[in-house]
Amino acid sequence: MINYFYDCYMILNKVYSEKTFIKQAISSTFIEEKNRALIIKTCYGVLDKDIELSYYLKALTEKSPKLVIRTILKIAMYSIKYLQKKEYAVTKNAVELTKKLGKGGMSGFVNAFLRKFINTEIAMPKEKTEYLSVKYSYPEFAVRELVKSYGYDRTENIISATNENTCLVFYDIDGENYLKNKGYEYSKTPFDNVFIVKNFTRNEDYDKGLYTYQALGSVAICEEVEGCENLLDTCAAPGGKSIRLSYKCKKVTSWDIHEHRVALIEDYKKRMHRENVYAFVKDAKVKDENLKDKFDAVLVDAPCSGLGVLNDNPDIRLNRCENDIISLNKEQLSILKCVSNYVKKGGYLYYSTCSVLDSENIAIIKAFMSDIKGFELCKLNSKLQHETYFGTNQFLPDISGGLGFYVAKLKRVE
Repeated sequence: MINYFYDCYMILNKVYSEKTFIKQAISSTFIEEKNRALIIKTCYGVLDKDIELSYYLKALTEKSPKLVIRTILKIAMYSIKYLQKKEYAVTKNAVELTKKLGKGGMSGFVNAFLRKFINTEIAMPKEKTEYLSVKYSYPEFAVRELVKSYGYDRTENIISATNENTCLVFYDIDGENYLKNKGYEYSKTPFDNVFIVKNFTRNEDYDKGLYTYQALGSVAICEEVEGCENLLDTCAAPGGKSIRLSYKCKKVTSWDIHEHRVALIEDYKKRMHRENVYAFVKDAKVKDENLKDKFDAVLVDAPCSGLGVLNDNPDIRLNRCENDIISLNKEQLSILKCVSNYVKKGGYLYYSTCSVLDSENIAIIKAFMSDIKGFELCKLNSKLQHETYFGTNQFLPDISGGLGFYVAKLKRVE
């Protein structure tokens, strides 16, 4: 087990100390193949329960240990509580890992802490907002905002919803026959050739472009975009929406501010054989007068907190605070205002996020319409279950397949 613990530590240390995304940390770390599934499950699990595990650390220590020891203890606590590993074996291996990492002087502390964790019933917070935050490892500031919008009971439903299965999208083949022939357990979605699949394993057909992965909420957003001649996707990486929209729009121009992320769009385009997607490095916050009134439609899939996709990206829990939302709100509104200039009269401006917070969604639309004249909201009626606010759609994890997304559609009338 020591090698398994060590590999988990090496991955999580990159996430905690270097702020590496979990998917990148896994791909850049050598791990034992025989333990790969368990290692990945543990790393995702530790991040998914990070707020809860941090609460236990605080409750059982007078002074927080350094990051190396905190990471070891989180792996151990998760292994005991959620993987039901034998307590003595976990403790032994945590102590051995401490020594292996050159922190032998702390091995006694690690041993004593885990014994205390095993034998202590730790009281949960009494204050309800903090209680929900700890129980579901959801940022407390976000719990507060959700409670204001939905109340405590609905908020608990939203933040406790899970998303364990895979959403697969097929374009050029019959996806249902494909899944039947492969023997997969699947369910249909409201969208053609889009399926929720249980225990799916990627194979060589992915590289051939026979199918791709896309969150159900992301598919729902694309379904609200009308087909047109010339569409601009302003924050497009890694390219899922651009690719899907290329089937209903004659030309899709895709932007991202970072060169390495534009490369992701190019890779996606090549894999899916979509020649009508054109990717460029460009900052959507910087106005380009040459593009005024040039596009039939513009999609702003805005940079956001990502709080609607925590199940797929648990490291978001580590990197979001209330001040981040304030900064993101400024950027979201700035991008929307800037690229609205590129929409032709009679064309459409779409705004979407993978957030569940009103402050990133309907509040941005209200602020935009207050400042920018000549646009009117168009009502939406998605096939995927959702909440409606002023004609805009909020997809919420408890009713929309475990993830949260938002979309608004505005028409330029002047």
